[in-house]
Amino acid sequence: MTVEFALLLLESGLLVATVIMLIYGIHEGKRRDLLLREVGRVTKVLTRQEYFFSIMEAMLDAKREIIGCITGRPPSGDDTRMTRHIADAIERVTGKGVCVRYLLPKFPDRLQIGLQYMKAGAEVFFSSCLMVHNLRYIIVDEETIVLGMPERTGEKEATKKGYTIPSEGLAALLRDYFSDCEDKTNLKDYLQEVLKQTGATLEHLAREFHLDQNDLNALV
Repeated sequence: MTVEFALLLLESGLLVATVIMLIYGIHEGKRRDLLLREVGRVTKVLTRQEYFFSIMEAMLDAKREIIGCITGRPPSGDDTRMTRHIADAIERVTGKGVCVRYLLPKFPDRLQIGLQYMKAGAEVFFSSCLMVHNLRYIIVDEETIVLGMPERTGEKEATKKGYTIPSEGLAALLRDYFSDCEDKTNLKDYLQEVLKQTGATLEHLAREFHLDQNDLNALV
């Protein structure tokens, strides 16, 4: 065996080893990326759950008033259960004399949450003003704010995390924005507006947006 042939064999062996290590590295990289995505997904769920729990805790501590500016997106998955818990909390605090008011954006699919919260005892309004598309918060007794934040900019983006802020000054400012929001319509009038604009019947709305037709009939 010549030296040249031995070097050629060694070089070939090193090349094969390099290719094997490269394939192994790519495989490990894909597994690592998958793991990071899963961890990120779990983190988002936890922070969203914590946001809902912060809302629940703040609401149940209310003594006089709760004001909320929310997206009102139709719930799905675990959000359905959390939305039901919030409706139960509204029913409990309104039973103790707490005034609860919510402001939602003017999208027909938001009627579902609006009806659910109204049945629980809240006053529900709809608006197309800029604030209701950009801010998500509740104010409790003009003292505490639970501020929600989406993951990305967008009026239809889900709230992924939130912050509890004890600040009477900020609470007063946000409360003024709530009161001054233009084109504010109660749920009954907004339902009539949707019927007029779309030409749909109550039966069509109930089927399209998963609403209870008896509730719609009672409103109309």
